[in-house]
Amino acid sequence: MESYWPTAGDEPGASRHDIEHSKWYSKVHKVVVSKKMKGADLINTTIINDNLLERINEIKKTNDGGNNEIALFGSPTATHSLMQLNLIDGYWLFVNPIILGCGIPLFADIKDKIKLKLLTTRQFACGVTELNYTVDRQ
Repeated sequence: MESYWPTAGDEPGASRHDIEHSKWYSKVHKVVVSKKMKGADLINTTIINDNLLERINEIKKTNDGGNNEIALFGSPTATHSLMQLNLIDGYWLFVNPIILGCGIPLFADIKDKIKLKLLTTRQFACGVTELNYTVDRQ
């Protein structure tokens, strides 16, 4: 992401989405969960190498400008770790109209059932459907 999004909106012919997402990406604080990436000097970025439970709970408690939400993009391994630690409060799932026969399952090795409550759905013109769930902790 770091090699693309900071300047994607500046490229000739950049789409409206790329321009908007590039601006958002440059402003938002990023959290990277990685066992290998240590000491990287990335602007507006926190790198978590260990103590995942404590570090994520610290971030969730901070209130910088009133937004303490954390969005996780594209990492099944980090998602599995956060799910096992019961740190995910909601899911935005994007269902693409393509069936693949392999890959890393998003919900692998989940020991306890996680009940979800559907909040919203949205279908995009490209056929992608967004499902927005909250975790039902009752």
